Amino acid sequence: MLSQAAVCAFRASLKSWRHRTVLKAAFRARWSSSSASGAVTGMEEILARVVSPLPTYETREKSPPPPDANSLEFMHFYRSLDKEEKPDFLAKLSRDFGVDHKSVSELAGKLLDSQLRDLATILQVEDRLRYSLTPRYKQLLNHISRAEGGVKFLVDLRADVLEIISSRSSESPHLRSIVREFSTLDLEEDVNKVNAAIFYSISSTQAGLQGVELGNYLIKKVVRELQSEFPHIAQFSSLSPIPGFSSWLQGLLSQYRKEGRGLDLLTEQEWREVEEATDLSPSTSATDALRKLIATSEWMRSEHLSRFLEPVLMRLCAWYLFGEKRRGYALNPVANFHLQNGATMWRLNWHADTSPKGVANSCGIMVNYRYFLNETPKNSALYLQNKIVVASDQVLGLVSQFQKNSKL
Repeated sequence: MLSQAAVCAFRASLKSWRHRTVLKAAFRARWSSSSASGAVTGMEEILARVVSPLPTYETREKSPPPPDANSLEFMHFYRSLDKEEKPDFLAKLSRDFGVDHKSVSELAGKLLDSQLRDLATILQVEDRLRYSLTPRYKQLLNHISRAEGGVKFLVDLRADVLEIISSRSSESPHLRSIVREFSTLDLEEDVNKVNAAIFYSISSTQAGLQGVELGNYLIKKVVRELQSEFPHIAQFSSLSPIPGFSSWLQGLLSQYRKEGRGLDLLTEQEWREVEEATDLSPSTSATDALRKLIATSEWMRSEHLSRFLEPVLMRLCAWYLFGEKRRGYALNPVANFHLQNGATMWRLNWHADTSPKGVANSCGIMVNYRYFLNETPKNSALYLQNKIVVASDQVLGLVSQFQKNSKL
């Protein structure tokens, strides 16, 4: 129960808050009427159409979900917006389709009036007040989370909101409420749709465990725990870095140049592209120019260079992982680890790690090692006993391209 003094103080602040809210609403209405543009009108129309009213407290459990078309229309419209338009759209969504502040104010007053009544009445008013704090747009976000690609859309939307807040490209105080609502979305149905798990990193934090091979044990343990919690998961894969690829490639280019075989690594058309991209001087060989180009990250900023280098670097990287060996086993330590555990060398991913470290280590390429649980014992035995690498068609195709272009 609240004390009489607290009730009085709350009533005074509530009255003041109501007054300020009315003034702000009047100002906003006046501003909107004088500066509304076609784009703003379009935003208002789309939001009015797709953001359904919040069901009443009495019908909250019985109301049907909004039509699927609402979610799809909202997603399509938002994706069509330019980056500069998104702050205004999200501010309008959070401000005009958020919490009904008038209803909250009224219920807060009723809660104060109910303090001298029985506990059941107080609890019911509290529950109504709690429900009234639900933003109107939350029902739409919940429904989007169940649509195809909806969770990914919401993750990207949240990232946009966080960027807008950090860059101060919108002064709307309502935007932070959207971020908070993401933590309360009902994603239970989407959890049941999860069918894949990706292992990003396995590392030891204990000095006494350095050099002790625990990776295989940890992977199997995590797989068992994930399957018990998410029985629908049937695909397990790593997303792994490729340390050493860039330094190996620099050494390979240097070796081929010294042996007079530099032109064997790329096609004639690809070498012409290198010459044009680097303004090759008469005193510089094409191989040295390519080495210098790859040694910097400048090529990552050029869409043309990136597109030209993709097939070249992808097939060279595939060969590095698949074909370069030490005592018959994969030269790359990460590849060797996963292959020992019975994984399949599954897919190379272009521009997967564009951080400075990722570009320096592996030209931004990462690789998936996929674990087919019924095949891992057989794959592990093939690798450890016969030194055979099990790989996907994508990897084998890239290796074949390398062998063809490198005349191996």
